[in-house]
Amino acid sequence: MTIEEITEKLRTDERNQSYTKRGISPVFQISSDAKVLIIGQAPGRKVEETGIPFNDKSGEKLIGWMGIDRETFYSPKIAIVPMDFYYPGKGKSGDLPPRKFIAEEYHPEILKMMPDIRLTILIGSYSMDYYLKGRKKKNLTETVASYREYLPEYFPIVHPSPLNFRWQAKNPWFEEQVVPQLQKMVQDIL
Repeated sequence: MTIEEITEKLRTDERNQSYTKRGISPVFQISSDAKVLIIGQAPGRKVEETGIPFNDKSGEKLIGWMGIDRETFYSPKIAIVPMDFYYPGKGKSGDLPPRKFIAEEYHPEILKMMPDIRLTILIGSYSMDYYLKGRKKKNLTETVASYREYLPEYFPIVHPSPLNFRWQAKNPWFEEQVVPQLQKMVQDIL
């Protein structure tokens, strides 16, 4: 399958019709030249409006954590494939979870298109639950702290959302120890 075929399949999938009718396209970044793959949760409202993955405060933080610039982040070397390609809407406590069928049905085809991925950055619990299956720790914090166990294939990290400031304040080891390792790996690969 090509990127165009996958995009068209997503647009015509009846489960995405509420988005298609409003002129909203699926949000992802795919390249056969990609070396680093980012699997996050789902686009937020602002990202949905622009159609550019991580085009928000979370993206600014993630780019910093990766130790690259915006130009590199949006280059063919970086792929961004969220667990849902559309904004799922608001729930009682934050955004609704990504719809499961997107990863189950679309990720395998998309991943086949990117044979040179050397590192997959898993952002947040939804991507970790799916890609680390029975290998996840008791919770997100322990999984992120144990990131070395998942290398060289996966690098689990917390979501870079500004709303995660409490987690980041309670876990200073993340920016002190984990982020430099992430930056080194990304630099070595690119």
